[in-house]
Amino acid sequence: MKELPTSIDKLTSLEELDLLGFSELKELPTSIDKLTALQSLDLSGYSKLKELPPSIDKLTSLEKLDLSRCLELKELLTSIDKLITLQSLDLSGCSELKELPTSINKLNAFNR
Repeated sequence: MKELPTSIDKLTSLEELDLLGFSELKELPTSIDKLTALQSLDLSGYSKLKELPPSIDKLTSLEKLDLSRCLELKELLTSIDKLITLQSLDLSGCSELKELPTSINKLNAFNR
């Protein structure tokens, strides 16, 4: 699968999206922000992902974000602090990611 169907934005009650191993995906659709009930997003092994779409910061119910083994991921959104319910962020194996945005310090779960 090289892209997610455009109709994904209709899944507004979806709580978990597991794209583990979908290494051929080129990018996430910006309409992912319509998945407002999403609590867990697993993008591990999504090796071609270079950046997250800016609209991902609208996923205010997101508790778990797994970006492990996203080998080409170069940066996180500076607006990551808008993910106010985020409790788990896995960046293991993201060898191109050189620094974290300072806004990550504003996340409550990371200040315990």
